Amino acid sequence: MSMSPMSTSPMSGFDVAVVGSGIIGLGAALAAHRRGQRVVVIERGSEAAGASVRNFGHLCFTPQAGLAREFALASRELWLGLASDAGVWIRESGTLVAARREDELAVLQELAAARGGAEVELLSAAEANERMPLAPGSAVGGAFLPQDLQANPRQAIGALAAYLEREGVEFRRRTAVGAVRPGRVETSRGPIDAGRVVVAVNHDIDLLYPEVAERVGIVRCALDMLRVSTELRIPLVAPLLTGWSLVRYGAFSATPAAVALRERLHAESPALAALDLNQMYTQLPDGSLIVGDTHVRGVSVAPFQAESAFESLLEVTRELFGLEHLRVIERWQGVYASGPNDFLIEEVEPGVHLASATTGIGMTTGLGLADHVVGAFEPATTTPQRGAS
Repeated sequence: MSMSPMSTSPMSGFDVAVVGSGIIGLGAALAAHRRGQRVVVIERGSEAAGASVRNFGHLCFTPQAGLAREFALASRELWLGLASDAGVWIRESGTLVAARREDELAVLQELAAARGGAEVELLSAAEANERMPLAPGSAVGGAFLPQDLQANPRQAIGALAAYLEREGVEFRRRTAVGAVRPGRVETSRGPIDAGRVVVAVNHDIDLLYPEVAERVGIVRCALDMLRVSTELRIPLVAPLLTGWSLVRYGAFSATPAAVALRERLHAESPALAALDLNQMYTQLPDGSLIVGDTHVRGVSVAPFQAESAFESLLEVTRELFGLEHLRVIERWQGVYASGPNDFLIEEVEPGVHLASATTGIGMTTGLGLADHVVGAFEPATTTPQRGAS
């Protein structure tokens, strides 16, 4: 006996199907559920295991610029709400930025002048050396960014997924998606009908929509990262950025002083520049330190990680903190979508929406991005929010 396909009526189908259960996929499910939609999340694995659980957990809102800043600020409020609603571990830590040369301090001074003290609190050399566990006396100054937060990505994604399930969002795990078309998602367990589909599969967008990836210029970016055990001079009470971070993030790199800083870093340390280093750190609740990271891009990236990259990460870490010994607990490779713009946001077919952060800032901006995408297709018949005319 043949089975008829699932009806597309709201009673038997879904209002929104989300492909992928990383932070952007879960953010889309959250946004749709809170708008009264019936939601299903389709995940090919037994749990999320991609970029959303392989990052620093640094929610670095202040260093973003343009659309990324808009999504970051929206994400901040959502993360704070999830701390109480979903039990996500969030630390209102802010971010520390170490300036060990005058050109690094100049970048921070220019951003502080543009943003104001509420967002960028400049630190004197004495204050920086007192608040950061750097090699004694190595800082010429620094900054504290009070609006930034810290999460534990390995805990956050699981807690958010569990919360959505408790709230009635349906999950179809160990279910591969073969094709998406308006109103239907074809999966390894049969078709799923939905009024809207959000495809949030990070770098695997080229598997479902290769022509989009080629047109937009999306490739894979692989990162080398470490978790180490060490005894810092004082605890690292907030994620820590360095001079290499100041030439990466939009708000820093847009300052005039960042041009000279980039030239100096690349001239003095061409080997680190070739690794596309972002030297940054977060300390987890157990006291271990996440160290990273290097970057390499390509349509495909080899799974083989050169030990020389890890040796470089450990060397710059020992030098920064004035340490002799670091015990490596874990090494891993993160992979995320990389493109010329910060985001991929496209309605590729009627009712089929692609959503991805394409510069490695998914944890920082993903909830706001997802809310933006879902909010754009909210039905006109939805009950008006409080204060609406």
